[in-house]
Amino acid sequence: MRRFVPCLGLLMVNKHKPWIETSYHGVITENMDTVLLDPPLVALDKDAPVPYAGEICAFKIHGQEAPFEAEVLNRTSGEGVLRARGPIDCEQQKEYTFIIQAYDCGASPSGANWKKSHKAVVHIQVDDVNEVSPVFREPLYRATVTEGKIYDSILQVEAWDQDCSPQYSQICNYEIVTQDTPFAIDRNGNIRNTERLSYDKQQHYKIMVTAYDCGQKKAMESVPVHIDVKPVCKPGWQGWNKRLDYEPGTGSKQLFPKMHLETCDGPLSSVRAMVELQTSHIGKGCDRETYSEKSLQKLCGAASGSTDLLPAPSVSTNWTASLLTDSGRDSDLIFRFDGRQAANIPEWVVPQNLTDQFTIATWMKHGPSPGLRAEKETLLCNSDKTEMNRHHYSLYVHNCRLVFLLRRDFIQLDSFRPAEFHWRLEQICDKEWHYYVINVEFPSVTLFVDGVTYEPYLVTDDWPIHPSEIDVQLTVGACWQGGEVTTPRFTQYFRGSLSGLTIRPGKIATQKVISCLQACKEGLDISSLESLGKGIKFHFNPAQSVLVMEADDLESINTAMTKVSYINSRQFPTPGLRKLHITTTVQCFGEDTCISIPDIKAMVMVLPPSEPRITIAGVERLVWPAAQLRAPVGVALFKDIHIISTVTKTDATLSIARRPGVLELMHNLDYCDVLVIGEELDPERESLEIHHSSLLGKHLDATNSTSGISIYGVDSMAHYEQAIRQVRYHNWKPGGLSERRFRLSCSELNGRYTSNEFNFEVRDCLHTGNAEEHVNHMAVQSQYMRPVHHPLVVHTVNSDHISGTPPAATVVIVMCIAALVVIVVLGIYRIHTTHQDGSKEDEEGRKDPEMDWDDSNLNITVNPMESIDGTPIAEEVREEEPEEEEDEDEEDDELAGDLFSAESEDSDEEEETNIQKGKVKGKLEWDPSTLPY
Repeated sequence: MRRFVPCLGLLMVNKHKPWIETSYHGVITENMDTVLLDPPLVALDKDAPVPYAGEICAFKIHGQEAPFEAEVLNRTSGEGVLRARGPIDCEQQKEYTFIIQAYDCGASPSGANWKKSHKAVVHIQVDDVNEVSPVFREPLYRATVTEGKIYDSILQVEAWDQDCSPQYSQICNYEIVTQDTPFAIDRNGNIRNTERLSYDKQQHYKIMVTAYDCGQKKAMESVPVHIDVKPVCKPGWQGWNKRLDYEPGTGSKQLFPKMHLETCDGPLSSVRAMVELQTSHIGKGCDRETYSEKSLQKLCGAASGSTDLLPAPSVSTNWTASLLTDSGRDSDLIFRFDGRQAANIPEWVVPQNLTDQFTIATWMKHGPSPGLRAEKETLLCNSDKTEMNRHHYSLYVHNCRLVFLLRRDFIQLDSFRPAEFHWRLEQICDKEWHYYVINVEFPSVTLFVDGVTYEPYLVTDDWPIHPSEIDVQLTVGACWQGGEVTTPRFTQYFRGSLSGLTIRPGKIATQKVISCLQACKEGLDISSLESLGKGIKFHFNPAQSVLVMEADDLESINTAMTKVSYINSRQFPTPGLRKLHITTTVQCFGEDTCISIPDIKAMVMVLPPSEPRITIAGVERLVWPAAQLRAPVGVALFKDIHIISTVTKTDATLSIARRPGVLELMHNLDYCDVLVIGEELDPERESLEIHHSSLLGKHLDATNSTSGISIYGVDSMAHYEQAIRQVRYHNWKPGGLSERRFRLSCSELNGRYTSNEFNFEVRDCLHTGNAEEHVNHMAVQSQYMRPVHHPLVVHTVNSDHISGTPPAATVVIVMCIAALVVIVVLGIYRIHTTHQDGSKEDEEGRKDPEMDWDDSNLNITVNPMESIDGTPIAEEVREEEPEEEEDEDEEDDELAGDLFSAESEDSDEEEETNIQKGKVKGKLEWDPSTLPY
């Protein structure tokens, strides 16, 4: 009992705190719960072996919610263990740090008066487990390679691993799963080709690639890699067609709508492209209007009075008949000189009064002259005809220089004066067509070449020519040497081609007229200027055959090239090929040229236009009384003439009428000739004329001779109709005339398209036993063929509505139906009583009657019950009654004067109304035997 009491006293004392290490380092494998600590977790207490006070009851952890707990394994020895409260994931956290303390059991079983140790730091590292497979960063990889090249690296694939340790999170190897491919891959994921690839052999490869981490764990899914093989990149234009078809009348058409420039990824600072339209083989250098020189000058507003020295050969212009012509130029009159031909201009053609102002103009194509010391090649020369060899004025080429010689006549105050004017130009010998105009305002002489002004680089003076009685000779293609030689001959022959050589005395050509005369009707165009943007610069040459464009970037030049177009404004363009040539220069940063772009050669095929058929129709034969032929106003020959032009197929250019069939086409004409058939007119007794007032307000002019009348100028068919209807024939002595015949024909484009030959016959009624008129089957227009005065307007011609009824006969039909039998009898009676008065009125010059009938024995046979088509006449009368009642009184009055006057305005109106409304359903039947004259 004595020993037990002291023990109880000792248990009540807890003098010392537990002791542990100051720090611990531990390792735990992820997904495990036990932590291996170094040093082991052991707590000591100096109160041992005292029960409770010397024992360790707990370890407590202090930290930021550390997922660990400490457990006492042995209270006496103080051993403990550190465990995870749940699964530890290295990928979420690799390390943990927290505070741990040890607690003793206190002084009694109740734990009262316990003590705790100092704080110790515990650092735990989580060991990784290779549980995650590698994953590729992209679901698909693509690359493009050029054939024929070996690449060090085509592309790089990349995989990654979410394991936390370097050992398991790093990718140590890649592998191509697909077998038998010409590719390999290294440990860094770089794919290369093991052989040269061929675009022709295979254009696309698909391979599968997998990855391994350093723990040799394989990727769950392989990644596809697509590799495209492209041909060897060649810088140049792509997406263009070598040939483009151009249909006449379609306006501006894009040449390269899908064109783009391939630079093979080369860096560039600017691009310059030049598009050239080559048309030197078309006409005179390009597609121009091929009207005659006179018609073109009239069209362009040139001053009148010019003389054409190279007209088309004819009876009156026969001096060009011996010259060589180039007939393959689509009605474009071109004379070719080979150094052996020349022409003397007749004296009556030569302008006699060349004042201080005059103009010489011509088209010329000329190449270098043969030989080292080339002779002069004369285009135009005015020299002495005999005895002497003085050149008064001439135009010639010498060593690719154009020289104009002008020696004025001598006057008392004259001294040295400018006489020779020299120009040295590349155009003179480039074998291309150019338009040359020399404006003389003495002493100043100016040369225009294709509308561009050039001053002479050299002017030499000479003495004036002394006057003499020697005649002069004007020649083309050489110079006439009439003196100082044994035999007069041509010399200084020209070698080249000429067209449209003219002289206009007294006036000079204006810049506007010159530009109009040489203007091309085809060229390059930009379809939409506003869409080009500010990054593009462009420039056309005057003829619009060359277009230069510059841009700082590839996109701008590509956009600009798609807008380049071809346009031909002629209604009937010259068909055939036009060549296109494109040159491109690419400039890189700091370099002159870095990429060579091949030139492009393409072509535009201008399709043949639908050829128009020009038809002249009208009354072909009329009988006139002698009194009217003698009248001062004469007779109008072509009062009822009509000119139409048709095409026989549906064409895209005819946008207004696309229905199949015959289409009427409106276009211009450039001349119409009224020729006398048979003997020429006798100026002592007859004439053929057109009054100048008939041409006012039109682009028309006319020439007159005993052979006929020529009306010329580029104008509409309607204006030509109006002018031709004013052509009048006079015969002051018609007694010996039985008939006179004329032929009318018209042309478009200087004879490229010609009309039918419309023959017209006029007879004196005293020399014929039958008053008749013959009407062409297309003389009268239908209601669907009204005249159209706007160019390029097309409508369908309906042949079913073309009437064959003569105008005068129509008038008679209307009057006979209106008057019936009673009115006819009354009319015959009045004709007998007023015939003498009517004849006197004719002699006093009644205005422009077309026909005068001798009504003394006029019989009209009418079936009162039936018309031609079988319809009872009573029905027709009922239909016509409103007009008949209005016209009956007027007709009664007219019968007293001239019953059948075709010039009556009322008759013309009735004729037009009846034709257009289609009310005339029958025709009269004439008994010619009862109409003697």
